[in-house]
Amino acid sequence: MRDKGGEAPSAPAPGGGYHLDRDHRRGTAGRPRPARLPDCGATLTGGGVHVAWCSGCGWNTDPGADAEEEPRGRIERVRRRLARRYGEQLFADLTAAGDDATAPAGRGRSGRLAGCLALAVHGLTVTLLAAGLAMILAGTGLVPVLGAIPVLLAVVLRPRFGSLRKAAADLPVLRRPDAPELFGLLDEVASTVGTTGVEAVVVDTAVNASVRTYGVRQRRVLTVGLGLWETLSPQERIALLGHEFGHYAHGDTRHGLVVATAFQSLDTWSYTLAPQESTSLLDDLMNLATALPRAAVDGVAGLLDHLTLRGSQRAEYLADEAAARAAGSEAAAALMDRLLCAGTLTGMLRREAIAARTRRGGDRSGDAAEGLWRRLAAQAAAVPATEYERLRRVAELRGHSVDSTHPPTHLRHRLLTARASHEPRIALDAERAARVDAELGDARRTLARQLLNG
Repeated sequence: MRDKGGEAPSAPAPGGGYHLDRDHRRGTAGRPRPARLPDCGATLTGGGVHVAWCSGCGWNTDPGADAEEEPRGRIERVRRRLARRYGEQLFADLTAAGDDATAPAGRGRSGRLAGCLALAVHGLTVTLLAAGLAMILAGTGLVPVLGAIPVLLAVVLRPRFGSLRKAAADLPVLRRPDAPELFGLLDEVASTVGTTGVEAVVVDTAVNASVRTYGVRQRRVLTVGLGLWETLSPQERIALLGHEFGHYAHGDTRHGLVVATAFQSLDTWSYTLAPQESTSLLDDLMNLATALPRAAVDGVAGLLDHLTLRGSQRAEYLADEAAARAAGSEAAAALMDRLLCAGTLTGMLRREAIAARTRRGGDRSGDAAEGLWRRLAAQAAAVPATEYERLRRVAELRGHSVDSTHPPTHLRHRLLTARASHEPRIALDAERAARVDAELGDARRTLARQLLNG
């Protein structure tokens, strides 16, 4: 920030952050970047395919600041602000607590209240079903016909447990007989963090990964996004798996059956009661009639979200700690850097797809699928440490998080590096990693062809 005398280097903010004015952090638009900066005389870092910036005064740290999009909708903006505030509060609490901060995330008054509220949501569905059946069975005249309305509403609002078929769609699905080495690794990671493994693995192209449940028996399925998986080192892959299984080891409230299905029911209510476009008097009357229940549904959804948000944030920090215990603190912190590069990795895949479809990839276009993931990994490996440092500063300036249920990514990284370092409990050597890769080979080729051929 510039003082009255015009000197510019920005001072670190409390906690090690940097507070830069918008003009300074985005650089000078429309002008060639100088070899040295007039403010501090430092040599610029980066350049070429990466942003040229100054690590000393922060010049051009975030050249895309003007293009940053505000979250859409008042509720989402509030969630983002709360996520950042809770993330900062929890960071301070967990830093002070040190290694003792390992209590399950779902405990506490807020978690219990969220469970009660979720049960009340499901109770309304049961009440509608019971009232409708009573009207059908005991009513006379038009009453049984009218009783069909609450029954239909109850059917629409019933808890949905999902299915593997819907979750996988046209994606490759691996079972234990298909990939014994992979499932053995998953079982080992899950056991290390204190939970159980999965029934199936779905593979897609996303720069992401997740563990979800499906069916009445709530069986678990791991979704592996090759856009992220293929850019990680073997130990970073262990960290990724440790984090995803860590959600189930530490009692994440939002992953619980009762609360998760209550969110689904509220979403269905919100969709059903959404105002219609006003094209006639009947539309206006319907919108007026649904205004009060719509406000009630929004209020309950907002309250349930508020009650679970802090616990969800804590669960993310604890899942990061589980990742560090399984893979080592160094690998877990490196995984946070990869998450900061998610947008860059997605852009790499998009460019590969465009090049293949427009045949601008030279002699690679015919067999582009064979080398897609190898090229993606090579491009990710070429990202220098200085670019990761810039991205961490951008994350701090913007309050970056994966979404509104996650704490800011730079705080997750900082907590991992600030706490006592963990040595890896699971070491994935090159030979074992190669066997896992071989089991994913068919899925890798199938998805590469789908991605590049549209």
